[in-house]
Amino acid sequence: YKGGRPQTFTLPKRQEIKRIALTDPQNLDQPFATWSLSKLADYLVAEGVVTDISHEGLRLLLREEGVRFQAVRTWKRSNDPNFQAKRDRIVELYALADRGEAVVICLDEFGPLNLQPQPGGYSWAPRSKPRRIRATYTRPHGVRHLIGAYDVGADKLYGHIKKRKGRVEFLQFCRYVRSLHPPEVRLHFVLDNFSPHLGKQMRDWADENNVELAYTPFYGSWLNRIEAQFRALRYFTLAGTDHPDHATQARLIRRYIAWRNRHPSDRRLRHLVNTANVA
Repeated sequence: YKGGRPQTFTLPKRQEIKRIALTDPQNLDQPFATWSLSKLADYLVAEGVVTDISHEGLRLLLREEGVRFQAVRTWKRSNDPNFQAKRDRIVELYALADRGEAVVICLDEFGPLNLQPQPGGYSWAPRSKPRRIRATYTRPHGVRHLIGAYDVGADKLYGHIKKRKGRVEFLQFCRYVRSLHPPEVRLHFVLDNFSPHLGKQMRDWADENNVELAYTPFYGSWLNRIEAQFRALRYFTLAGTDHPDHATQARLIRRYIAWRNRHPSDRRLRHLVNTANVA
């Protein structure tokens, strides 16, 4: 304690306010689909969560807790009958990783990595002559795929670029990730339902190597935190580029991963990741 007025709301109350703000109002038996500051404040007082809270105080509290008012985008609801159990397990694993009590690894594939010019990037250029990239779409060089892993607790990204993204390549990458930790340390893999991630061979390998496989629900890949890391990778290495060959593209991606692991607190990187993270 360093003097001054103590916080009005304790940590448990702040967490409860955040939980309610992130909950669909209809799930709390409210007759509207979106929380406004006034509706949320009235609900918190009516339910006895707080005795009183101003709209500005609520806005500042939510901002401090990492909650912001966002525009609604298209959404595909999961039809997985085990959605609740799968989601709760993944959220629980993230909480354990954030407290340093478990090693949680998010895995997924990124691609295809082709050699087409990529729009959407920004760069410095003379005002009278904007930078342009040629629109060439006939390069017969095939595609590549990045198989990536994100260590939630250590905040590190790993990746191998392959010509294919089949079961053999994915299992090879899993063996590499397993080798980064002692055998007695249990790993928890968060991954989607892509066919190379499934099957008896994958389950047997996980059982033999002290690995838990936590699958996201159908249409629930947003629960995988590596998706936000891929957004930053796309921004820094692909947007606005025109790579002449796969070797050049792969070299830039590998250098970016090394830079990203050395500068995990980079302001632009954190902004891109935080705005894309859902779980």
